[in-house]
Amino acid sequence: MPRHHHVHARLEEHRSRDPWASHMGGQRGLHSRHRAGRFLEHGDLRFLVLAFIAEQPRHGYELIKQFEDRTGGAYRPSPGVIYPTLALLEGEGFIRPATGEAGRKLFEATEAGRETLKANQAGIDAVFSRMAEAAEGSDTTRPRIARAMTNLGMALQQRLSRRPITTDEIDRIVSMIDDTAVAIEKT
Repeated sequence: MPRHHHVHARLEEHRSRDPWASHMGGQRGLHSRHRAGRFLEHGDLRFLVLAFIAEQPRHGYELIKQFEDRTGGAYRPSPGVIYPTLALLEGEGFIRPATGEAGRKLFEATEAGRETLKANQAGIDAVFSRMAEAAEGSDTTRPRIARAMTNLGMALQQRLSRRPITTDEIDRIVSMIDDTAVAIEKT
């Protein structure tokens, strides 16, 4: 059998096991049991991203921050996890782009997304409960500082990608960062 047939067969097998592939059937990834050291099961991330977006329109970085905040820093998904999840949810019709800040793509929940959340509310609540437990048992000092550092890095990346930056603007940014470093050393 040609190689591509094997790959297709494996994809079909995966889809048959993927809780989201059955669209609106059963719990689809939300589990009430807790694996040691882990509170997200397969498929939970999609539901949580959808739940956060249903609360209010959000962009990728806000979602990363929500996970970090709600777990007390115990879990911080990478952009490489969040953005493909957003694309998947959009492709499934559960979210759509919303008008928002320039340079940031906000998403809002669709009616189909809200119905999916409603049908799976018990499982979502269980995952939120595990997240709250993780937050209670975590030291929030280092994760909060790491989040602030990441925020600074992302702000710099976004600023540098918008348009050419002048020498004066670079000097001002460098000065702000240097001033902040001095202030931190004095605390």
